[in-house]
Amino acid sequence: MKRRDVLKAAGIAAAAAGLTACAEAGPQTGGATAVDDRPRQWKMVTSWPTNFPGLGTGAARLAERITQATGGRITVKVFGSGELVPPFEVFDAVSRGTAEIGHSAAYYWKGKLPAAPFFCSVPFGLNAQEMDGWLRFGGGLELWRELYAPFNLVPFAAGNTGVQLAGWFREPINGVNDLRGLKMRIPGLGGDVLQAVGGVPVNLPGAEIFTSLQSGAIDAAEWVGPYNDLAFGLHRVAKFAYYPGWQEPGPTLEAFFHKPAFDALPDDLKAIVDACCAAVNDEMLAEYTARNQQALDALVREHGAQLRRLPDDVLMALKRAADDVLEQLAGSDPFARRAFDSMRAFRAQALAWHSVSEEAFYAARR
Repeated sequence: MKRRDVLKAAGIAAAAAGLTACAEAGPQTGGATAVDDRPRQWKMVTSWPTNFPGLGTGAARLAERITQATGGRITVKVFGSGELVPPFEVFDAVSRGTAEIGHSAAYYWKGKLPAAPFFCSVPFGLNAQEMDGWLRFGGGLELWRELYAPFNLVPFAAGNTGVQLAGWFREPINGVNDLRGLKMRIPGLGGDVLQAVGGVPVNLPGAEIFTSLQSGAIDAAEWVGPYNDLAFGLHRVAKFAYYPGWQEPGPTLEAFFHKPAFDALPDDLKAIVDACCAAVNDEMLAEYTARNQQALDALVREHGAQLRRLPDDVLMALKRAADDVLEQLAGSDPFARRAFDSMRAFRAQALAWHSVSEEAFYAARR
């Protein structure tokens, strides 16, 4: 090996070590071990519009980080929603190798994998901090990778929005009866819960939400939170913004890799990919934490949005329905049972600890 190649390999190894030190590396799959300088041009397909705040820019940052941290040994080109494949076909596209990376949300694959929503968000489930804890140290990531393995996919956590809004509504919600017959864009298990209390869930990609609200095709929609909702202009077609986001308390965004492509990487590149995903996962939550209140202030003060808390009886009805939906799902799918039991056990521990830490501190800080 020439001297410059030795230096190059040493530099990459140092970069991998530094990145891994900054973010806890999760389990890796088997594959190549020798340093491989063969350049790889990878495609990333996403379920988000290109450059969309938070979600789209988070996917773009992941691509940039991987490209830069690998010194160009992996070059990632991002294709936004609909540019290469439709938003709800990202899973299949990466599974069959049309693209090497997908950036999306696991609950979109509920029809294919009933247990998938557990690895994104569960109504009244884990918040962002707890999701990270469960995935990294509570066995969640191992279950997730086992679930995706038959589809030639290796998933990583790669973003989180934190607790979302409950949604935007064309008319006020004064009680449980107002949910009956309500047509609402709400994906994942949240949609099943809405249906259980008499609502009509509709699964739409983000790009179709505004026009569907505007035309009256739907009566309400949950998207993400103020930062994204302001960018989409949802306040212009539905002025009532409700909280808390019972349906998505800590939605994890995913980056999944075509398994043959990922397994072919040498170990140093796998470590870099792992660290880049972990960094973007933390960075996205920080961005939403910094931007959501700024956007909410603008929505209320400049655009006249009406911010309201869901009535207690509505939240109680949704909580009861969520408990039933989760038990029914766990009873109908063996893998969902495993994921549910694992998450529920972790949630019990988190609730106990947070009662004397996070919750106690928030109460004292007021």
